[in-house]
Amino acid sequence: MNWLRWFVVSAVVALPCLIDVGASRVHADDVASRPNIILVMADDLGIGDVSPTNPDCKIKTPRLQQMADEGLTFLDAHTPSSVCTPTRYGLLTGRYNWRSRLAKGVLSGTSEHLIPGDRATLGHLLQGAGYHTAMIGKWHLGWDWHKNGKEIDFSKPVLNGPDNNGFDQYYGHCGSLDMPPYVWVDTGKPTSVPTRKEGVTKKQNPYGWYRNGPIGDDFEIEQVLPHLFDKSIAYVEERVKEDKPFFLYLPLPAPHTPIVPVPPFKDASGMNPYADFVMQMDHHMGQLLDAISKAGIDENTLVIFTSDNGCSPEANFGELAKHGHDPSGKYRGHKADIYEGGHRVPFIVRWPGKVVAGKTTNALTCLTDVYATLQSITDQPREATGGEDGFDLTGVFGGDDSSDREALVSHSIGGSFAIRRGNWKLCLSHGSGGWSNPREPKAKLQGLPPIQLFDLETDPAEKTNVAKENPEVVDSLLLLLNEYVETGRSTEGPKVANDREVTFLPAGVSLPSP
Repeated sequence: MNWLRWFVVSAVVALPCLIDVGASRVHADDVASRPNIILVMADDLGIGDVSPTNPDCKIKTPRLQQMADEGLTFLDAHTPSSVCTPTRYGLLTGRYNWRSRLAKGVLSGTSEHLIPGDRATLGHLLQGAGYHTAMIGKWHLGWDWHKNGKEIDFSKPVLNGPDNNGFDQYYGHCGSLDMPPYVWVDTGKPTSVPTRKEGVTKKQNPYGWYRNGPIGDDFEIEQVLPHLFDKSIAYVEERVKEDKPFFLYLPLPAPHTPIVPVPPFKDASGMNPYADFVMQMDHHMGQLLDAISKAGIDENTLVIFTSDNGCSPEANFGELAKHGHDPSGKYRGHKADIYEGGHRVPFIVRWPGKVVAGKTTNALTCLTDVYATLQSITDQPREATGGEDGFDLTGVFGGDDSSDREALVSHSIGGSFAIRRGNWKLCLSHGSGGWSNPREPKAKLQGLPPIQLFDLETDPAEKTNVAKENPEVVDSLLLLLNEYVETGRSTEGPKVANDREVTFLPAGVSLPSP
C-alpha cells in the first residue's frame, strides 16, 4: 500500500501534463459544455476609434457596434501598459508586465522569448481545462530564431514560440508588422526562406511605411490582415468538427503601421488611410462573427474584442481632427503615454444568453482580468501564480456594477507608473511618460513636479494637477502601489517574487510613513 501511495504521488509530481489530460477525460461532460473562446486584440486602436466607446466617433464601425448591441461594452477598461509587448505579456499571464524582466519599451522582431515556459498563461490555463488552443497573428513576445552569429537561419525551426506558452498550434509573425523579418512561422516552422529584403520609408509613404528587412515570398504586407482572418475562420471551421472546445487568441497587426487599407476600404472613410484601415478591420471582425454563426456555435462561443493600447500618433491626429474625429475621444494622450489615452481602450464582450446584451458598464477593468475571468468560466482553481493581478469579471458579465478590483496600475513606454483607485489617479511622472507633450526630458527642464494627481470624475482629460491640495490621497496611493510591488500581486494570495527589482518612485519622491 505504501508503495502504491509513493507511485501515485511520484506520478502527480512528475507528470502534471498527463494528469491534466486525464482529468479532462474524466470530466468529459464538463469539458464539452464549456464555451469556445475567441480573444481578438487590435493593435493601436484608440478608445475613440469605434462607435461603442465613442458616441462622437466619425469612423464607421457597424460590425463592432453590432457586437456591442448584442453584448457588453466596458467604458473603463485599460491595458496594463501603453505599448504592445508589455500589454501582451499582461493579457496572457494575468500579471502586470512591469514584474517581468522588461522594465520599459518593447521587443523587436528578432528578440528572444520573454515569457518563460513555466510561467502560467491563458494557453496553459485553457489546455488544462480541456481546450484546443491556437494563436494566429502578431505575437510580439519574442521567440528564438535559429541564428548563425547575428544572421537568422530561416531553414531551421523556431524555438520557444507560443507553443512553449500553452498553444497547441500557432501561425504568425514575431514582431509588429513594421519590424523585420517578415516571415510566417507555422508552429515552429518558417514557411519560407527569404531571398530578398523589402521596406518602405516614411518619405515614400507616411502611413504605409515599414522597416527594411528580409521578407518571405509568401508574405504580402497589404494582405496580412485579411490573411490572418482567413486563417482564423478556417481554424473555427475545422475545430467545430471536433468534440473539444477551442481557444483562439487572435492578436491583430492593425491598425498599427504599416497602415495599408485595400479596396474597397481604401479611401472609403473620406478621412485618411488610418480611418480606412479601421473600417477594414471592422469588416473582417464581421466576417469572423458571421463564420461563428454559420458554424452553428454562436450560442456557445464567448468573443472578446479589445486593443493593446491607445492609438498611435502615426494615425495623424491632426488630419483626423479636421474631420471632427479624435482617436482618444475625450481623454488626454495616446499610445506610449501614462495618460488615459495611452491605456484606456475598447473592451467588448459577446456571449449570447450568458452576457447581458446591449449594455455598457463603468466597472474598472484591466486586460489582466481576462485570466481570472476565463479561470472562473472554466471552473479552474486559483493558483499561487498565474493571474496575480487579475479579477474575475463574470459577475460584471451578468450585470454587477463591479468586479471588486480595488485599484489599477498603469505603465508607460518609458517605465513611468500610475495608480488609480476610485476617481483618483496618481501619475509618477513629470509629463506624459511617453510620446505626447510634455515628454519627460522636456517636462523636467520645465520644472514640472514629479507627481501628478487627477480627479477623473471632474477632470477626465487630466488637465489639472491637484497633488498639492490632496497630500493624503497621494500618500495613500503611494503606499498601496508599494504594497502591490512588495507582495508580487494585487490580488489575495501568498506573497510571490517579481522577476526583477521593481522601482517606481521618481527622483526626489520618497515613500510616506505607513
